[in-house]
Amino acid sequence: MKDRKAYTETMWGSPALKAKRHVVVLPGDGIGPEIMTAAKQVLGRVGDFKLDEHLVGGASIDAHGTALTDRVLDACRGADAVLLGAVGGPNWESTDPEAPRPEQGLLGLRKGLGLFANLRPVRPSPALLDASPLRPERIQNTNLLVVRELTGGIYFGERGRRDGGAFDTCAYTVEEIERIARVAFSSAKAKVTSVDKANILDTSRLWREVVTRVHSQEYPTVKLEHMLVDNAAMQLVASPRHFDVVLTENMFGDILSDEAAMLTGSLGMLPSASLGARGPGLFEPVHGSAPDIAGTGKANPLAIFGSVALMLRHGLDMEWQAAKVESAVDRALDAGLRTPDLGGEATTEEATRAVLAYL
Repeated sequence: MKDRKAYTETMWGSPALKAKRHVVVLPGDGIGPEIMTAAKQVLGRVGDFKLDEHLVGGASIDAHGTALTDRVLDACRGADAVLLGAVGGPNWESTDPEAPRPEQGLLGLRKGLGLFANLRPVRPSPALLDASPLRPERIQNTNLLVVRELTGGIYFGERGRRDGGAFDTCAYTVEEIERIARVAFSSAKAKVTSVDKANILDTSRLWREVVTRVHSQEYPTVKLEHMLVDNAAMQLVASPRHFDVVLTENMFGDILSDEAAMLTGSLGMLPSASLGARGPGLFEPVHGSAPDIAGTGKANPLAIFGSVALMLRHGLDMEWQAAKVESAVDRALDAGLRTPDLGGEATTEEATRAVLAYL
């Protein structure tokens, strides 16, 4: 299926304009509750939603001894979409491999909901070109999408400690590569850059073979290029406008998408969507829980506003409302909104009010 809208509706389902969408909200840890409060205000302006709030991550560990309970996972499965704040923090750090970790909640959600495709759009706002560590003329007109495979690779392979050493196994199947490649090709405007390490890794050689076959058999009108991951890391900084869709395996995508986020000037600006073959998607900002500023009112809510827009677009079939949210963020930035991570002084509450003013 070459048509993007038809493919999206077939892969991820079309909610068919339900009267009241059901969204599970998971504030999580650190600044998560603060930005989730802001996100709920934005949602209240653009539609009528049933919002159910649950614990996840460190907050769930404190309450239940596990980062994700079966009850919460079931609630997420029954929703139209899931909106997550952030998980993690120093309170739950441990070198004990048996200790529960907040990140297990996120991995459990991805696995339990069958979310294999992570979409991270990177489009620096024209008003923030000076906030990027790169020269404005280098990042101007950058508009790329990182498509990251989410349920395979080294993060989900066999791991352990043995005979004084440790190991983590990277494994991929043909089917896993095929389905993420189709997401990338169906999302591309003109070109897909498939990132691997095929000069070293057998998993990357399989990756390149399968992506090449899917391209030639199903998407021949989309340009395909292969790029080694170390070169891709360099080109993202040297020539970000070169990219349209960047297709990566799990760990490479984790690293490259955070690098690409800095093109916008701050991790606090980057949203993401995690989608599966059916059922609800998971939408979250890319930044972490930022425990150092939790409770100070300094958290930038713009990334979760972007995640709300992705949820409206990809999860709830509400394109017009998604565009309204994105436009409101751009207009607030054009009017001078700057949070501390962008070199300004606007608090979370002030940033929220600035965006709401354009909704």
